[in-house]
Amino acid sequence: MDLDLRKLRYFVAVAEELHFGRAAERLHIAQPVLSRQIRSLEDDLGVEVFDRDRRGTLLTPAGQQLLEDAAPLLASAQALLRRAKAAAQGTPTLTVGFMPGITVTPAMAVFSTVRPGVNVRLLRTSWDDQVEVLLDGRADIGVVRLPIDQHGLQVRPLFKEPRVVMLPMGHRLADRASVTVRDLASEHLLQDPDAVPEWRDVALELRDRRRPEVPAIHQVEEKLELVASGAGICVLPLSTANFYTRPDVLPLPVEDIGLNEVALAWVASRRSPLIHDFAEAAAETLGRPRSE
Repeated sequence: MDLDLRKLRYFVAVAEELHFGRAAERLHIAQPVLSRQIRSLEDDLGVEVFDRDRRGTLLTPAGQQLLEDAAPLLASAQALLRRAKAAAQGTPTLTVGFMPGITVTPAMAVFSTVRPGVNVRLLRTSWDDQVEVLLDGRADIGVVRLPIDQHGLQVRPLFKEPRVVMLPMGHRLADRASVTVRDLASEHLLQDPDAVPEWRDVALELRDRRRPEVPAIHQVEEKLELVASGAGICVLPLSTANFYTRPDVLPLPVEDIGLNEVALAWVASRRSPLIHDFAEAAAETLGRPRSE
């Protein structure tokens, strides 16, 4: 049996929405067409992937497993198409993803001496998509900030760097040379508490169960705007803080907080010599953060 990727994409939309009507709107197709495609997928697989009753649409155990496996499969298919189109252009191309605050120019310079005919493209990433761009082929290799989901990836550590807390000017701690995590226990953190486990373990707003909802924040600039307005604090790697300097926000060292680790990552199944050569160039030039 050949699995139809279009049907699989339809399935993912319904699985994420758990509603055929909303999924059909998202896919820009008629709901009866979507229902027929899902039935056809179930016939192909020989199992039911959705439990449909008066309570709504729910995933069956088979559907839950299919959803877990579908994302990397669809990403790999998308990556294959992107690489095929890039190869058809004739000029070898390497796309490098990088997180804010990390300067990859030295690695590009060394790589260009080894591979002078390769077109190197840069793609700025975020905490949300630094792995996704590797899996779906938008980037061939990425300079990432750990931790990440390393499933299916080859990861090569580069360096570790301190993290700092970003405070608004005029904050009660602004005159300190450094702070401890306990000094920040009463502050509101503008990011996922799991990203700063040291703060999470002492945070008063978590202990008292009064943590307000934090909207999704995808860009460093957004975080710093909120910090400057007094809405809360955030913790950033030192190189990122140095890159996004502004007069109304103050970075302070945190004495007892873990370091941030920067690494290279690429899809483990890929054996491209271009990826290997860039990894060597990055290991040679990016072994220490420029902020140090």
